[in-house]
Amino acid sequence: MNLRPNIPAFKLPALVAVLGARLPQWPHSLAFVAALNVGVRMKLFPEDSLQTLENSTFLVEVSDTGGRAQFSYRNGLFQPLFGNCGSHDLVFRANLSAFTQLLSRQEDPDTLFFNRALTIEGDTELGLTVKNMLDAIDWPALPVLLRQHWPIG
Repeated sequence: MNLRPNIPAFKLPALVAVLGARLPQWPHSLAFVAALNVGVRMKLFPEDSLQTLENSTFLVEVSDTGGRAQFSYRNGLFQPLFGNCGSHDLVFRANLSAFTQLLSRQEDPDTLFFNRALTIEGDTELGLTVKNMLDAIDWPALPVLLRQHWPIG
């Protein structure tokens, strides 16, 4: 029995991206960085991979929502970037459905990339490091790790 959701490929109406791009983008960066730093605190990412990210800048863009998260990795933490940061070392761009499929492990990054549902621009070696970091996360064990780090009650 498959308990994973089946997320279909979809694209939100263009109006959503137009409106979303006009909204402040800093909340996206803050939320993304907070989630990544939880992963750092829980030691989900290999230390040697994190060292490879040092002083790198990233952009994650959800094309059909107009949302963008800009951040860097410095001094052992992910940090949000605000305003126009110019070029980034690594850029991930996809529609909401592709990112959702990726996070739910319904699709892997290679499949999304080769089907042109995910674009990756910038430093190839850095992109491979990030991909391997995500692949190394033991997603089924994540709820147990969360309870260990933040016990409830």
